[in-house]
Parts: sequence; C-alpha cells; structure tokens
Amino acid sequence: MKKLIAIDLFCGAGGLSEGLVQAGFQVNFASDINSTYIQTYKYNHPNTHVYTEDICKLSNEKVIQLSQMKPGELDLLAGGPPCQGFSINAPVRTMSDHRNHLFLEFLRIAEVLKPKYILIENVPGIISLEKGAVVKAIYHYLSKLGYKTKHMILFAAHYGVPQMRWRTFFLATRLVNAKCIFPTPTHFATGVANFTGAKALCFKVDSKYNLFNSNLLDYTTVWDAISDLHSLHNGGGKEESTYVLPPQSSYQENLRQGSQKVYNHQVPNLGKINLERLKYIPQGGSWRDIPFELLPAGLKRARRSDHTKRYGRLNPEGLCSTILTKCDPHWGSFFHPTQNRVISVREAARIQSFPDRFRFLGSVTEQYEQVGNAVPPFVAKALGKEIIEQILSNESDSQLEVV
Repeated sequence: MKKLIAIDLFCGAGGLSEGLVQAGFQVNFASDINSTYIQTYKYNHPNTHVYTEDICKLSNEKVIQLSQMKPGELDLLAGGPPCQGFSINAPVRTMSDHRNHLFLEFLRIAEVLKPKYILIENVPGIISLEKGAVVKAIYHYLSKLGYKTKHMILFAAHYGVPQMRWRTFFLATRLVNAKCIFPTPTHFATGVANFTGAKALCFKVDSKYNLFNSNLLDYTTVWDAISDLHSLHNGGGKEESTYVLPPQSSYQENLRQGSQKVYNHQVPNLGKINLERLKYIPQGGSWRDIPFELLPAGLKRARRSDHTKRYGRLNPEGLCSTILTKCDPHWGSFFHPTQNRVISVREAARIQSFPDRFRFLGSVTEQYEQVGNAVPPFVAKALGKEIIEQILSNESDSQLEVV
C-alpha cells in the first residue's frame, strides 16, 4: 500500500515527524530555521527534504516544487509554530508578539497545498490567549479555506508517555465525510490540568474501566523508561556508549528496537550547593525537604504550597514532570531517582518516548532544548493513526471539499 504523505513545518528536531512515520506516514518535506535542530532532524530523517531558511521567504511556487505535491494531493500538513508567544509562562502573552504571526505563514502554505488534513500543535496557554481570540481566529481562517476544525488538550501519559505533559492540538479536514477524531486514551493516568479552559477540552479518565477502553493499561512509570540505562556520576556520560542490561520493561524493549548503542547518555555538572541539597531529597521529594539554610533565597520566601516540583527527585513509580528545555532542578523534578545527578539527555528523551536510535546533535545544552521542545512521538503516532484511518475511509476525490 502506498504511504500517505505528510509535511512538518516548524519541525524542530523531529518528534512530530518521528511519531507520524511510526504511524505510517512518509514525511516528504520539513522546515525549521534553527540550524542545530535541523542537523538533528536530517540525521534522523535523511530522506526528507528540509528547508532551513525563514519560512516567510518560502514562496508559494517553491512550496509546490520542494514538497513535490500539487494542490490537493497532500494528505497531512502538520506543525508546531513557535509557542513562546503563547505560553502561560512567557512574560508577554499578546498577539503583538511577532512569533504569533507565524501561524499566518502556516495557513498560507495550507492554502497553497490544500492538504486533506491539518494538524497544529501548541501549548495549553493558547486557549486563553487574548481571551480566546487566537482559537477563534484559527477556526475562522481554516473555515475560509474549506476546513472543519476541532481542538483538544491531550495528556501525554494517556498514550504511554511517562510524563505530566499537556499540549493543545488542532485537527482540521476538508474531506466531506471525514471527522476530526482525537485518539482516545490507551493508558490510565491522572493529572491536574491547572490552566484556563482546559478541563472541558481534556479526556476525562477517572478509572481504568471507562467509556474509552474497557481495560486501560497502567501508566508508564519513570522506572519503566530509564531503569536499564547504566549509572553516571555527576557531570559524566558519553555521546556514545553500550547497553549494560537487557530491557527491564516492554517500554524499554520498544524504544531499543533498531539501536545497538546508547546515544546522548550524558549529564551536566551540578554545583556543590545543589549536590549538598540533593542529599536531603528523597524519591518523590522536593525543595521542602531541603534544610532552610540551604534553600535558594527565593524559596526561603516561598509558601510551602508553592513551586511543588522544584528541586524534586523523581519517584521511580510515578510520572516525570514536564520535560523542559533545561532539566534544571530549579524548575522541576529532574533529579535522578537513585543517583545524585540530574537526568541525562537520553533519559529525558526516553521520558519523551523517543526511540534510542534517534540521536540528538549539538552541545549537551542544545540536546536538552531539542528534547524539551519536541512533541512526544507516542502522542504524534496516536494522532497519525487516527488521521490515516479517516483518510483511507474517505479517500475518493468526490469526497473532497471544493475550495
């Protein structure tokens, strides 16, 4: 069977592409302006043509030429326009942020290629940005292009990712009889969606036995993800190393397929004061377990109910906090469960559901950034499978919306 074709704009290191390929797509074309991210993308997706200049300079004619797609032929246009301007953690959340207007470039390319499906990924904060005006604008523009649209906030742990990560996805189609269907949870996991407007947009999974699946799998734990990786000392590790243990879980067995080596299993140095703090933090513990005199100045003034994840040591039987662009203990639970160090790049990648064969290039700092910015491949795979099913069920040209 001929593979369906996808394009990944604002592709970063390629987490979204990786998941779509696992679902059955062939990614013909990708675009990003970050040169280091692109090196990683090309290494892991050598058969994809990658455009590395400013997307604003990508002409309509060039889009058709480089994608090798005539208008109406493309199955899926996917991507995650830069989310800093939308994040609830950003200092400025306004439509005046120039990064927000990169959405218009995405929509311009959608208008040129007229794909059957469109998938847009962003942070949960986009829901409340400008009091919901951004979401309304996306629906409005996609409707003008002939698309029906739906959006949801998905919880990565519901799809086997060992992480407390929430992301907003917009799904749109111009196939007349097709639907915008989001993948139902496969794993039982609970988490608090503590951002504006989120609860109504999330799958509600209160029990392993529910409407979505008669018997959900248990969530993937931190230990399921990383227990087979060899020990490192603070500041240790190498770009390439070997496995010292067989897989200790089905999750590890899955991610180790096709890999003979361990890449990116290395960690930065923790300073003396952080190593001293770490002595006092048990598994599942946080800054509250550190003696007052050793706390950073800001946390000495904090309420005990604030900053729940900072300086956290991971609970091996729990979920990791959201993998960020820096696995800095000041911002989350990134201390290894049993070793006195932060989690390595590879451990972070495992927690994001990247396969071990996926190698990150650049400095260690840049590698962490690439992992933290990525869409977890398992989530992308689940979305991709739903889209493929809809396309194959509604693939005749007579079922395309005329635009």
